[in-house]
Amino acid sequence: MIFGNLELWDLETFMPSAFNWLGFDAYLFDIDGTLLNTRDLVHYNALNRAMVEVYGAETTIDGIAYHGKTDLGILRAALERKGVMADTFELGLPRALEVVRREVTQNARDLNPEICAAIPEFLAKLKAAGKLLGVASGNLESVGWQKITAARLRDFFSFGCFSDECERRIEIFGRAVSEARMRMGSSAEVCFVGDTPEDIRAARAAGAQVIAVCTGIFKSPELSSLGPDLCVGSCMEMLEAPKL
Repeated sequence: MIFGNLELWDLETFMPSAFNWLGFDAYLFDIDGTLLNTRDLVHYNALNRAMVEVYGAETTIDGIAYHGKTDLGILRAALERKGVMADTFELGLPRALEVVRREVTQNARDLNPEICAAIPEFLAKLKAAGKLLGVASGNLESVGWQKITAARLRDFFSFGCFSDECERRIEIFGRAVSEARMRMGSSAEVCFVGDTPEDIRAARAAGAQVIAVCTGIFKSPELSSLGPDLCVGSCMEMLEAPKL
């Protein structure tokens, strides 16, 4: 386990004084790589279909560094690579997003999310402690909720902020913090849980604390180098740590 840049071998010594992970009012979760990983091609195919149908671009999102990007950012990067100009992209974007939503909805039965380690138990513990739980994701709203619903996690969350109107993750996270404080009070302490460098950067920019989990493609050296408040292999490590 790593706190900031410090590797800890003795949890009983360092956990109490280093970071009270149960001490926040609201917790905001990324989806892909944090709550779950999808082993199907539903979302992937929907993004590819939108580029063909709306822009006539016979391409895919393969090769795009899409981890930590929003759906809008993924489409922009893939289409820029094919020479689609910014004004053309913006003109077609509303239709493209509708195609993504439509395709995921029509194929939702094929969603096959793999829930990340200890996530149901972790969410249940936070919920039982009276914490507000929300989602802050680069997915489009309907896409994100369908993934969460397929994973049977929907009942844990009170609200979500998504990329339908926000291309930058920092904007999504900022809205999520504002929503949490509107519900819990302006002094509410907010903590993000995410699995990418962009999650850490966006949480910091939004003025929130952040727990990094290594359940996506990024591992502890890369995540901990960015100075999250806590970096763990999975949420299981927090559940198994000595009580504060």
